Amino acid sequence: MNPDQWTAVDRYFADLLLGPDPALDAALASSAAAGLPPIQVSPAQGKLLMLLAMMTHCRRILEIGTLGGYSTIWLARGLPKSGSPKPKLITLESEPRHAEIARANIARAGLSDVVDLRLGPAQATLPKLQAESAGPFDLVFIDADKTGYPAYLDWSLRLTRPGSVILADNVVRKGAIIDPTSPDENVQAVRRFNDLLAREKRLTATAIQMVGSKGYDGFVVAVVGGRTQE
Repeated sequence: MNPDQWTAVDRYFADLLLGPDPALDAALASSAAAGLPPIQVSPAQGKLLMLLAMMTHCRRILEIGTLGGYSTIWLARGLPKSGSPKPKLITLESEPRHAEIARANIARAGLSDVVDLRLGPAQATLPKLQAESAGPFDLVFIDADKTGYPAYLDWSLRLTRPGSVILADNVVRKGAIIDPTSPDENVQAVRRFNDLLAREKRLTATAIQMVGSKGYDGFVVAVVGGRTQE
């Protein structure tokens, strides 16, 4: 097995189970044309996000890290079309150029009335969400600067409720996550995030390794209030 085979298998399942999607294909193309880093989730991972939102009957989603809006579109498609409270996704992006591209991609997908993109550093925006009582969120997806992951976990707990789901991408770091002496600050930050996750009695969590067109990495999946009380 090698990365070329992983990519071929991803392509097989994408062709079989996802098929062409003009809005998502355009989001990828416009992001690439604008020079955004190609670090968005894969199509299969994006559909997984959508399915998780559907399975958990989400009405309010928080995404920390928008990039070009590719995962945003997938998550927003997992929301119901109507009902009360009004389905909504709030996504946070610190880079103005990324936010500009994402807004255009979200609009092209017909989701501007569902998605609220907030521009600014997440650690400045998250307290504002709490102040305006924007939560509780049913699902939080963390996919931003890795050095911020420990703080993002803390804010996710403040902005969710029992039964909410917290997802975090890029927690395997090509396997480097098991090296406590790694000089990589991103690895060390994610290790701190994982340690906090393990100690947090309000969470029940697991981590899933993944290989595919995005290489070797993985997701954390956690449920708030899911641990049996002793």
